[in-house]
This record gives sequence, C-alpha cells and structure tokens, in this order.
Amino acid sequence: MTPGAPARPVIGLVGAAGAYGRWLRRFFVERMGLAVLGHDPCAADGDSVERLLAEADVLLFAAPIRVTEAVIDDWRVRSAGREQGRLWLDVTSIKQAPVAAMLRSRAEVVGLHPMTAPPKAPTLKGRMLAVCEARLDAWRPWLSRLLEALQAECVRVTPERHDRAMALVQSMVHATHLAEAGVLRDYAGLLGAPAELLPLRTASFELDVAMAARILSLNPQIYEDIQFCNPHVPAMLDRLLGELGALRDLVVRGDAGARDAFRARFLDANREALGAPLLADGNYAFERVGYLLADLVDRPSMSVHLPEDRPGSLRALLDVFERHRISLSSIHSSRTPAGEVHFRIGFGAEVDAAIVASAAAEIDAAGAGRVLECTAYTPGPA
Repeated sequence: MTPGAPARPVIGLVGAAGAYGRWLRRFFVERMGLAVLGHDPCAADGDSVERLLAEADVLLFAAPIRVTEAVIDDWRVRSAGREQGRLWLDVTSIKQAPVAAMLRSRAEVVGLHPMTAPPKAPTLKGRMLAVCEARLDAWRPWLSRLLEALQAECVRVTPERHDRAMALVQSMVHATHLAEAGVLRDYAGLLGAPAELLPLRTASFELDVAMAARILSLNPQIYEDIQFCNPHVPAMLDRLLGELGALRDLVVRGDAGARDAFRARFLDANREALGAPLLADGNYAFERVGYLLADLVDRPSMSVHLPEDRPGSLRALLDVFERHRISLSSIHSSRTPAGEVHFRIGFGAEVDAAIVASAAAEIDAAGAGRVLECTAYTPGPA
C-alpha cells in the first residue's frame, strides 16, 4: 500500500446520526470490516470532533446540504493541517460547494453522490453513484476497493457538470411532481381527494402519484435543499415554465395551426432530441413497469419472506406450490418497509382460495418461509 493510505483505515462519519450516516456505519462495519467513529451534533453519545480529527484516516461528511460547506470549513480549521495524507469524502446531493470546501484542506478529496435515498439493501447495487475525483493520489487503490464494495454503477463526473445535471435529474423531476401534487390538491374540491382518482388511473398517473408520494414521505429538508442550494435550478425552472407556458398558449388557441405547432415543438422536436435508441429503451422500460404494476394487483396473491438466504430456499418454497398443484402467474422479489427481502407471488383468478390458504399454512408450519400477506390466509400469532 502506498504510504499514507492504510489497508484498513479508521472511518470518521460527520453526521453519523442522519439517515445516510446510519446506513454508512452499517456498511463500513458489516461489508468492509472497518472501525467507525461517528460525530453528530444531534447525538449526545457520539465521538468528539477532536477524536475524529485525531484518529480517523478517512473523514466522510454526511451533513444536510445547506450546512455541508460550512461544516467542512469548520472541520478544516479545527484540523489545522492534520488532515494531510488522509482522505476526505462527502455524500452530498450538490457537489461544487462541498468539493471546493474540501479542497481548501490538505487532504485528498473525492466527492460522492449516491443517486438514491439510503437503501434498505446492504449495498448500492443497481443504483448510480456520481464520483468526483478532485485530488486523489495515495488513496486511489483504497477508493477503488470502496467503490467495488458499494457495488454501485459509478459515473465519473466533474462537480460543475454534476450540479448542472442534477438541476434536471433531481430538481426538475421533483419540481414537476410537486407541482402536479399541487394541482391535484386544487382539484380536490371538484373531483375529490387524489386517492379517489386512482380507480381511474393509467400506469402513468399511478407512477406520478407514487413519485409525489415518495417525495412527500421522506425528509422534507433534502427536497427543499435540492431546489434552493443548487445555483443552476432557477434557469432550469425558467425553461420549464417557458415550455408549459407555450403548451398552454397553443391549447388555448386550439386551432389547426396550434395543433401543427404542438406536434412540431412537443412531439417531433422532442422525438428527434431524445433519439431513436432512447425512445425505444424508454418505451420498453415503461411497458415493463406497466406489467409489474399489473402483476402487483394479482388476486389471490401471497407475500413470503425467506428467513434463510441460502441456495435452494426459493426451490423449497416453490415445491409447496407444486405439491398443491397451484400455478403461478407472477413472482417478484422486493423488500418490505422494514427491509426484509420477500417474494410476492400471484396466482390465476381460477385458483381455489382454500388451496392457497392450505399452501400458506404449510409454508409457515414447515419453515419454508414466513407468510407476510395472503389474500386467502392470515397467519396466526408467532
């Protein structure tokens, strides 16, 4: 190992009590086997600032977006040069200001942005991770091991390009769904609460409501800061309003010329801009999501958690359905709100509910799995 980059560094988490701080502690301890120190002004039982500065080889900032730059500057002043030869990281949704603040230190510097809320899974597998290598030398081999352990899809990007892209990828998406939620709220007096529209849903509407629900269910400070702390957001909002205003004006005109202009500006020009490959891939992705949504309303159905993650667990579960001569119409794995992996299994409408209930009882009794939900069976007390 290059001098200054220990094989098993001590990790110091700044913001250890936050959602990402808690997830990162588990990750570093359980997946990488590293010692972790943690400080958070909201947690009285954390490690002191001085201990992290003295003992942590890697300092990772997981503070709220609006205070990250100031927090980094404060820790740099307290460190007083002791950070030289060490590695400073951050996991903020904005990259220019935090990376610039870390570069004012003497540490090696990499900005990270996991493109997801803290997952229920133990790694970032299947998720995107923006990586801004700002000053990296001795710590490059260890960073490679960190990224490999995270299992994310890594994208190297400069801080400026990252923030410009996030004005579209995050801020624009959040803004449009929050605006949609506001319109639904305004129409509630005429058409009822948004939930009352769901029986008339399309797949698109269901996904949009799900997106709004996701935003409104998580930490509101994050979504506020994504709008207010990225300097590229106002220009994006101006363009978004311009497109909506142009669409409104054409619809209000309503004549043949307006329809021609609509097709030219909003359909033809956008088709050309997105390009044939993206159109094909995106359309197929939407169809896959539509099929998934349809599968998830299969009745009857069963949701089963497999307590032992070992080869043959799923086969043992499927054997129960085979013995009961139950045909499956769909099977999907996901995680419960508590983070448990479970399989949701759908059956054809012709299946006998009593047979499904019998199979569910056998699954519970034999220990093949734990039935979490069944349309024809309610597990007894554990």
